[in-house]
Amino acid sequence: MQQERSFQAALVCLSMLLLPVMGCSDLVYARGSDTPGLDNPAMSTGMDRRDMEEMLDKNMNSLWGDPIVRDWQSAQEKPTIAIFPMANETSEHIDNQLQALLSDAETQMVKSQLVKVVSRERQNQMIKEVEREHNRNFDPAHINEYGRQLGVKYYMTGKVYDSDERVGDQRRVQYFMSMQIIEAATSAVVWQSESKFTKAVIWD
Repeated sequence: MQQERSFQAALVCLSMLLLPVMGCSDLVYARGSDTPGLDNPAMSTGMDRRDMEEMLDKNMNSLWGDPIVRDWQSAQEKPTIAIFPMANETSEHIDNQLQALLSDAETQMVKSQLVKVVSRERQNQMIKEVEREHNRNFDPAHINEYGRQLGVKYYMTGKVYDSDERVGDQRRVQYFMSMQIIEAATSAVVWQSESKFTKAVIWD
């Protein structure tokens, strides 16, 4: 295993040395549908789409097995839920990716047919109304007010954060995604889950 890692590291170093002398004709653009496994290798220690999807799936799988879902299944009327933005507490610029992730979560909630999901457009309108006098956008400190104004029974929210460690040329970044469903009337947390993964640069 150590010899294999050393060989891989040597290939990386060699490719970096050869890059300046390679011509444009050596570059090949690849499409994921034509190149199986293209999304699998980690290109950096930063978060990519696969990382986010895996963390979301772990959290959503936790939700589908939670007692709150059984309550929804037995309810005479579908409860209403809003899906609010997730806080980015990492050092990375991943706000756009988090928006896409929320769309995935929203799709799963709609397809479950267990709850009525407030449209993102309606949520954005309400946020603007609440924040009009403050002249700003979404503020996590006002999330309970958003829920009350929308008239929802629950809202989903969460955050992504990291822990970054460096020793010499080596680096390890641990990522965490925490998600919650909160009852709007009482602010009680009725479901919570956290998923995590690690990325690293290791030189033998």
